[in-house]
Amino acid sequence: MSLQVDIRKKLNMFTLDVSFEAGNETLGFLGASGCGKSFTLRCIAGVETPDEGRIVVNDRVFFDSEQGINLTPQERKTALLFQNYQLFPNMSVAENVAAGMDPKMDKAEREKLVSAYLALFYLQGFENRYPMHLSGGQQQRVALARMLAARPDILMFDEPFSALDAHLKGALEQSLLDLFDLFNGTILYVSHDIDEAFRFCDRIAVVNQGKICEIGPTENIVHHPGTLATIKLSGCKNISRARKIDEHTVEATDWGMSLDVGPTTPIPDDIAYLGIRASYIRRADPGETGHNLYEMHVHRTSDSRFERSVILDTPSGNPQARIYWKVDKLMVSAEDLPEKGEMMRLHFDARHLYMVSS
Repeated sequence: MSLQVDIRKKLNMFTLDVSFEAGNETLGFLGASGCGKSFTLRCIAGVETPDEGRIVVNDRVFFDSEQGINLTPQERKTALLFQNYQLFPNMSVAENVAAGMDPKMDKAEREKLVSAYLALFYLQGFENRYPMHLSGGQQQRVALARMLAARPDILMFDEPFSALDAHLKGALEQSLLDLFDLFNGTILYVSHDIDEAFRFCDRIAVVNQGKICEIGPTENIVHHPGTLATIKLSGCKNISRARKIDEHTVEATDWGMSLDVGPTTPIPDDIAYLGIRASYIRRADPGETGHNLYEMHVHRTSDSRFERSVILDTPSGNPQARIYWKVDKLMVSAEDLPEKGEMMRLHFDARHLYMVSS
């Protein structure tokens, strides 16, 4: 394994307690703001110090509380990219890229490598510019070139796209993927965006209140969440407390609904929550009969260019437990779009429920 982390740190709101390993892969850290994702990276980089534990990168001990080892950030050879890129404002682009390189390197060799890294990120002709004269996208590409030029043992990214608009973000994602292709080692990627993590990461660790509550291949985390925290972070907006009624039936207690999951979907005996994505809800066909059909009142609608978002009152009448549904406007005629105040008969595909015990 390229990375081994087992650390604890008492913070104001909780105690950070994380343990994981990673190889030559991109491991994402997914969680709400303030849950400990960024702090974990800062501990690995040496910017923060754990109270106890051990951090090892490529068989080199960065931190070991029992042995009294705590390498400085400079000794660790890590590369941590923050949201604001942290370029040196008094240095040119070329000088920024060269800043992390071995100072003993021959000048001609250093200049040759700087030119190569600038070319890699399409920065030819910007060598003598200063950060203040660069766009946000250009600044980020300089930061990426500097990371790679330093030849770190591990790459770490702390929500690098959070301050960018959608157009610029899409273009710069390609630069980041180019960097990932070139780097042979562990890459850690912090995000609160499940789609972003899905695009970049081989595995995802879900972090909640300082602890990793679930870790696994990206596909599993997104499509088969095993905890309530993961269901929420996966983008599923419809979540209810739940209890098992029998082998095929589960009750969504917050919604006042019983759902038949069919004969092939097991219901955990200790189920505590269930979730269903908006895409597994549809308008019932005229005259349709069977399980999982409910008459619902449309509480509110709102439109984007291509979708209508529909908020539905559930049979329980609980205003804190309404259901969210999306309707593709391109697939439905204008007169068939749900309207506020309308009563609708809907089918819930309970074969695709997320069911967890915690």
